[in-house]
Amino acid sequence: MKLTPPKKTTFWVSVVLVALGLIGFFVDIPFVSDNKFWFVFVGYVLLFLGNLVSGL
Repeated sequence: MKLTPPKKTTFWVSVVLVALGLIGFFVDIPFVSDNKFWFVFVGYVLLFLGNLVSGL
């Protein structure tokens, strides 16, 4: 299995999702705080897929 670096857009979208999830843990944000686990999970899955799939 050959890993490739993700595109900058994929990387920054995953960083934003994870950051929102972490901020939602400490601060009450209406939609984000209720789904903080899923924000972090999707952010990391997106980063994983960006490394695994070429061109993502």
